[in-house]
Amino acid sequence: MNNSRKAILLALLAVTLWSTAATAFKISLQELDYVNLLLYSSMVSKVVLFIIVLLKKEYNGILTRRSFMQSALLGFLNPFLYYMILLKAYSLLPAQIAQPLNYLWPVMLSLLAVPLLGQRLKPAALIALVISFTGVAVISQQGQWFHIEKEDITGVFLAAGSSVIWALYWILNMRDKRKDAPRLFLNFLFGSFYIIIYTLLFHEVRSPWSYSGLAAVYVGIFEMGFTFFLWMTALQYASAAAKVSNLVFLSPFLSLIFIHFILGESIYVTTLPGIILILGGILVSEMIKDKKGNANKTN
Repeated sequence: MNNSRKAILLALLAVTLWSTAATAFKISLQELDYVNLLLYSSMVSKVVLFIIVLLKKEYNGILTRRSFMQSALLGFLNPFLYYMILLKAYSLLPAQIAQPLNYLWPVMLSLLAVPLLGQRLKPAALIALVISFTGVAVISQQGQWFHIEKEDITGVFLAAGSSVIWALYWILNMRDKRKDAPRLFLNFLFGSFYIIIYTLLFHEVRSPWSYSGLAAVYVGIFEMGFTFFLWMTALQYASAAAKVSNLVFLSPFLSLIFIHFILGESIYVTTLPGIILILGGILVSEMIKDKKGNANKTN
């Protein structure tokens, strides 16, 4: 099997596993609150990532002052702040609503690139924003046009807001030259530390020994830990990262299958059109990047 096929297969496996995350979140939230879900899943993912670091023998240079300082910031953004906001959104919204709203991050990336990377916000990027946020408006209706509860508005704001945190995390990661496995491990090590402190100071620790606790373990392995390793490996095998990275946008559609048949959620008439609009805006945003990349190559 050549490297291109390996990249596609590994990426599809990673996307499939990520597509189950929304279902696992909701199962875990049946008995655990979002803080305890994050507490236990981040601890599991930290162990998984540490094992990967040992297997890959990439622990040289991991214990440096610079590496610790970088991960202290990145670990605060993800997993601590990002998942705290995202899981709170899942506790307020149906899975079919919260999951696609989190995929606004490529559009948010275009916005944040203006102040942080000094890029211009082109008219086409504004069109992408309008298309995606129209999708947000449609999907937020939950099948009832012009009717949305206050709690739903909060959940929508949080789910969409989590994409801003992820986009910021992505930009900062672009400047991080460390190897992927040790970087992720240290990020989750610091993130777990923040979550433990937050839980001990402001929250109640609940027992993980339940069906929901098993779902939290699943999240730690297949949302935060092992699946990241699969994705990173797929990118390493790929001849062009874009060919692999675009596969991640299959996830909202695959997620609906698990959400419907495992959680038993009836898919709203507004869900599919909303997802299509959100991903349509992302597609426009990606096309802008491709054109810019080609222009740069010819200069």
